[in-house]
Amino acid sequence: MNPDKKEQILLSGLANNDSKCIEIIYENNFSTIQAFILNNNGSYDDARDVFQEAIMILYEKSKLDSFALSSQIKTFLYAVCKKIWLKRLQSRGKYAINLDASVIENTLVQNDDIENARQQDIDFNIMEAALEKLGEPCRTLLKAYYIKKKGMGELAEMFGYTNTDNAKNQKYKCLMRLKKLFFAQYNKLNEDE
Repeated sequence: MNPDKKEQILLSGLANNDSKCIEIIYENNFSTIQAFILNNNGSYDDARDVFQEAIMILYEKSKLDSFALSSQIKTFLYAVCKKIWLKRLQSRGKYAINLDASVIENTLVQNDDIENARQQDIDFNIMEAALEKLGEPCRTLLKAYYIKKKGMGELAEMFGYTNTDNAKNQKYKCLMRLKKLFFAQYNKLNEDE
């Protein structure tokens, strides 16, 4: 199915409270938001709250006839969650940043951000393809470390490595393979343009 068509079906399903579409949106996007918030002074509960707020914003927008999503759903949700989270961090005094309130309040990806959003979509898609090509056990190992935040001791135990140094070494090798796959596709894409 055409990716744009799939996005429109999911958006329409969200607007119509289709539980399957909502579940797919959660499954496809929550782990990215969770990783972002956990890496930026947040907790799992913070990630759930922020993600839920972003879903509600997308839901409200999807009900408007005038709303046209100019990026992928994951890019929209990431941009919204990032703005919400930065505002919360600023209010907690944990993140010193000068953000104009109007910028924070406006949760739509603006014209200036559209090109960045599109590039981010391309980069996400290239990374997903690179992860698929990477194969096992590297894919599972990198997801366990970077997304699920497993420590080296846990990785050593999960994958049967004799110690944490071996786990760290294998993670490094997997990461280098992933980078090689990513940049091979990225450079090929840029040559074709």
